[in-house]
Amino acid sequence: MSSNRELIEQLRWEKFPVLNDGFVCLVDCMGDDGSVVQAARVSYGAGTKKVSDDRTLIRYLMRHRHSTPFEMAELKLLVRVPMDCWRQWIRHRTANVNEYSTRYSVAIDSMQTTPPGEWRSQSALNRQGSGETLPGDVGEELTQNELEFQAAAEKLYNDRLEAGVAREQARKDLPLCTYTEAYWKIDLHNLLHFLSLRMDSHAQAEIRHYATTIGEKIVQPLFPIVWEAFQDYRQGALFLSRLDHELIARLTSHGAETGTAPPYDEEAFLSVQDPSWRDLKRSRERDECRDKLTRLGLLRPA
Repeated sequence: MSSNRELIEQLRWEKFPVLNDGFVCLVDCMGDDGSVVQAARVSYGAGTKKVSDDRTLIRYLMRHRHSTPFEMAELKLLVRVPMDCWRQWIRHRTANVNEYSTRYSVAIDSMQTTPPGEWRSQSALNRQGSGETLPGDVGEELTQNELEFQAAAEKLYNDRLEAGVAREQARKDLPLCTYTEAYWKIDLHNLLHFLSLRMDSHAQAEIRHYATTIGEKIVQPLFPIVWEAFQDYRQGALFLSRLDHELIARLTSHGAETGTAPPYDEEAFLSVQDPSWRDLKRSRERDECRDKLTRLGLLRPA
């Protein structure tokens, strides 16, 4: 336990940078891999230790989606994050939060800026997602416009304060790129759920940077066995629905009947697709199933 405390002290208050001026840092941590094991063995009885070492038990808990043992560890973080990211972040209502108050204090003098090469187009397939990176000349203009707008917004805010306007009213036109800070305390189970969603490739890139930094710079060193299990059974795992299972069975049966072996082609996939997808021109469920089968080597890449 002493070595874990030493590691916590090494990590405490180290600000890991994210975006242009954001950061995450560990404030405190209660527990380690052993805390998860200890909690599980209280539930299962002392005899568990005779047949399972710590790593095997943690992997079993993760694999079978047990939650309570992971709730026995907690982390408190300090984060600096743009308001648009924070809106997504705060939707995870399983944490205790104390945010910087712009009614009480002057707003943080920092805004998130976008480099010219990081402007993204709207995804053609996902209404809430991004597509390809926009051309460099377009990005240059967008970044310049952004900087001018942010300077104007900052001046407007400061002019209001100098004129004696109350902070709670002066702040109302601050843009969503303005950074806020918050203490964020969460148990390990709910933190891993947050990371599984926000590290996913479908999450917004900016919040994905935060989640990845928290996972790799803080959770991984403090909970190495839990992190390994999380990578194997959550991040790197593949969820198959009933429709997926049945389609795979039909596809392999079709292959046996026609004398073909995987990877199969698109025509074979569509011939055995679920009946509920057949008349749909667009189906995200079908697209996701296709992606899973491609990852498994059962379908040829598009």
